[in-house]
Amino acid sequence: MIIRRLVWQAPLAGLGWLALLAGVSLWTDAAPAQVVVFPGPDFIAHLPPDVGIIGRTGLTVTVAAQTPGLARLLYAHGALLVLPARLTGCAT
Repeated sequence: MIIRRLVWQAPLAGLGWLALLAGVSLWTDAAPAQVVVFPGPDFIAHLPPDVGIIGRTGLTVTVAAQTPGLARLLYAHGALLVLPARLTGCAT
């Protein structure tokens, strides 16, 4: 019974955490950068010139800009999921 409950609650907690982070990036400009998860193949080509790419992996692109409302701008340019990023990493 406990294991069955954990099997359902762990993914829901993970989705809730992602939703919370996405909300923080959308409604505040507290993070120094944003991580775009699963960018499209032409996402980088359509970024405005004042948005700088500071990191890139196969699944994410990390961008920064002085523009207020960066997450909304990224969603407007085709981002599927935007999360706040810390430039120094998660462990510090």
